[in-house]
Amino acid sequence: MNYFKRNTFLIVTLFAFFSGFSQDSIPQLTNIQQYTPSKLIGKGQVDIKWFNNLYTETESTFAEGIQPRQSFFTSTLEFYTGVGKNKRLNLGFIARLRSNIQSSPNDDRGALDVFNFSGETGVARSGLTALAPSIKFVPFPSISNFSIQSSFFIPLIDNETEDGILDADGNRLRNSIFLEQNGFAWQNRLFYDYTFPGNKWQLFTELTTEFNFGKASTQDSNENTVGGSFANNSLNINPGVFISYFPSSKFTVLALAQHSQRLDLGNNFAQDFTALGGGAKYQLTNALNFEVLYTNFVRGNNTGLGQTFNFGVRGIF
Repeated sequence: MNYFKRNTFLIVTLFAFFSGFSQDSIPQLTNIQQYTPSKLIGKGQVDIKWFNNLYTETESTFAEGIQPRQSFFTSTLEFYTGVGKNKRLNLGFIARLRSNIQSSPNDDRGALDVFNFSGETGVARSGLTALAPSIKFVPFPSISNFSIQSSFFIPLIDNETEDGILDADGNRLRNSIFLEQNGFAWQNRLFYDYTFPGNKWQLFTELTTEFNFGKASTQDSNENTVGGSFANNSLNINPGVFISYFPSSKFTVLALAQHSQRLDLGNNFAQDFTALGGGAKYQLTNALNFEVLYTNFVRGNNTGLGQTFNFGVRGIF
């Protein structure tokens, strides 16, 4: 009996030891590895992302050569919380703040001047421009790395463009300043990611569709857009591909390609552009990570040609 007891005790001890060892030896994935936009958080968790985009241009497809600089800053706050079981449903909202500035031939404004939020008449506009209730869900339980984010954007501005001024002969003295699309938008983003064996390489893809609708825009005597948007009655389709490499579990570098195609559904305006870029992400703490991205608009039609500089912070609690 004592022999049996001793051997039973030894077997249980060894089993517990090796079980604990094997669990500890399994690498724990960081948030930047496992929580791509495809992955949802669990019940009771909170996902907060603050993303900032600075787009600046001195060229466009509307004219030839160098033009006075225009710069557009967009700051987006996304908030989601997990609902239900199995990480299949998240609810939240998106808030968007913008600051735009434009130069003239005799008044050059640097790209960083958007951070003054001056509201200087004829030069700059800024403000909270849109809010959107939003839902994220996993449509197929067996494919947890495929999800859909659906958001309905509500504009918070009066006029899409303002401060345009013409002289008595109809010559333009001051260009109208664009702030935000003044129309409702239903946006759906489809996310999918795949992590290759070894957790060193990861492929992430997205397809965004955005249907813009609202009343048709009109122009006043100074060619300001009143009561509508150039984008209303159009469908924007944006595919994107990101490839990431992880030198370590806390750091990744990535390359990206994105395309945007606006289809005319009755507003007599279609456009498209393609952007290439790259960036990096770093896991600061167990909850917080930050990212930096750069893109360059390499081609387009009916659009500006510029660069974007991006910085974001994300926390999952």
